[in-house]
Amino acid sequence: MGPYRQTFARARQDEDDLFRVIVLAEALGVPNPASYYTIELLPVIYDEVHDWHRRMGMDRSPLDHFTCC
Repeated sequence: MGPYRQTFARARQDEDDLFRVIVLAEALGVPNPASYYTIELLPVIYDEVHDWHRRMGMDRSPLDHFTCC
């Protein structure tokens, strides 16, 4: 992986961020047709919400019922 290590890390982080948006879509107010399947993943995602919303440039958590800052 040598010189591409940073590129691969950034690509993985982008994919993880997209996954978080998909899982949190219903909580963010966006209709999610797959929410029946993603609801089981919410406890795993909630642990990483703080890092995610900071990377996205949000000062506070966008979730009304979840405050981490």
